[in-house]
Amino acid sequence: MKILLTGATGYIGKRLLPLLVSKGHNVVCCVRDKNRFYIPVEFKENIQVIEVDFLKKESLLNIPESIDAAYYLIHSMSGSSDNYDELERISAENFTERINQTQAGQVIYLSGIVNDKSLSKHLSSRKQVEEILNSGTFAMTTLRAGIIVGSGSASFEIIRDLVNKLPVMITPKWLNTKCQPIAINDVLEFLTKSLLNPLTYNQNFDIGGPDILTYKEMLLAFAKAKNLRRWIFTVPVMTPKLSSYWLYFVTSTSYKLATALVSSMKVEVICKDTKINELLKVKPMSYDKALSKALMKIKEDQVASSWKDSLISGRFKNNLSEYLKVPKKDCFIDRRKKEIINREFTINRIWSIGGETGWYYGSWLWNIRGFMDKIFGGVGLRRGRTNKRNLHSGDVLDFWRILYANKEEGKLILFAEMKLPGEAWLEFKIIGNTLYQSATFRPRGILGKLYWYSVLPFHGFIFEGMLKRLIK
Repeated sequence: MKILLTGATGYIGKRLLPLLVSKGHNVVCCVRDKNRFYIPVEFKENIQVIEVDFLKKESLLNIPESIDAAYYLIHSMSGSSDNYDELERISAENFTERINQTQAGQVIYLSGIVNDKSLSKHLSSRKQVEEILNSGTFAMTTLRAGIIVGSGSASFEIIRDLVNKLPVMITPKWLNTKCQPIAINDVLEFLTKSLLNPLTYNQNFDIGGPDILTYKEMLLAFAKAKNLRRWIFTVPVMTPKLSSYWLYFVTSTSYKLATALVSSMKVEVICKDTKINELLKVKPMSYDKALSKALMKIKEDQVASSWKDSLISGRFKNNLSEYLKVPKKDCFIDRRKKEIINREFTINRIWSIGGETGWYYGSWLWNIRGFMDKIFGGVGLRRGRTNKRNLHSGDVLDFWRILYANKEEGKLILFAEMKLPGEAWLEFKIIGNTLYQSATFRPRGILGKLYWYSVLPFHGFIFEGMLKRLIK
């Protein structure tokens, strides 16, 4: 079967794609930018990649009419715009109109549990999208989930950051709100077993694990899984704004996502029923087991996808291809080079940079820069990296976005997502027996020029030291 996969670069889409291919389907992946979509060599014969922006109706003509079914995995709640609900409405309307013109017999939508009359903006938007999709001529299947637990999921990473960093937590009262978490493996099983299954046509289903827990209980269960002693006290005086800042400064989440999550976490998300479990013969795992699996994936460095690799986790808004060619005109450039001793060693050092490894030299200065960025509303250093050994275009690397990564070529280009009065690139490339390292900055006005000259004294210390450590 030919299956359309929207959100192919997202947390769910990246994990769903190999499952669909393994079941013999040909998958048409919708992406906004082909340059940030990595396809494993073994999947290439079964995958077609098309560029589609669902806010631009004309781009949807790239969707082939011969598709048999489609997954709608598009959400905008943590984007840069405050009117994300309006953007989600437009995307859903454009999608529905185009799919009506194809041969698709089914659309599967992953939504949020909406069993409360007083819904957050985020959940109201999900419900609105569901209603729009239901107006299509195709059979509609909606799977509604609450908190998704898995390595790299936004919810899991927030829980992990809070528990790892705070032995004692003074928390807002919404931590006593109940929810029904579900493991990412179970979400994927529901998504694949619903595909072209007439038993699921024109219905919506709540999906959740067997445990109903408060957010406080979820945090304490994580602490127990890590053998950590933690104390949590809830207070009624934390406003939604204070709660959002609390999540933003302690965890790796963006402020926009923190705000949306705080708004949603005040509403209970519990399954009305679990009839789909029997219908599809799925037995969801417990929260403790889901935690154990997620922690094992992290330990083994096998995190398949992370919410942080989405463009909405930072300030990058455009296609990567627009920034691939590092500019020279009207730019300040710090160029350095060293003769390498061992090519393989140096490439492995470059490909391990950032995250837990750090930047090899002047770590305290990198940490200060990350802290300052966070203070001024940037991403800081807390995003880290998804995988300790592999780098792919589009992934995050602390406060950088990877534009290009080719290990065989020995070339890595990073684009800065920290708050800056301009734009910055960091490039590593090996030519022959020489490693070239260049930091490029395109200033924005006089403030940008002043910024460059203020940090220039540190470049000789940081970049020279890093270059030496990359070689030996």
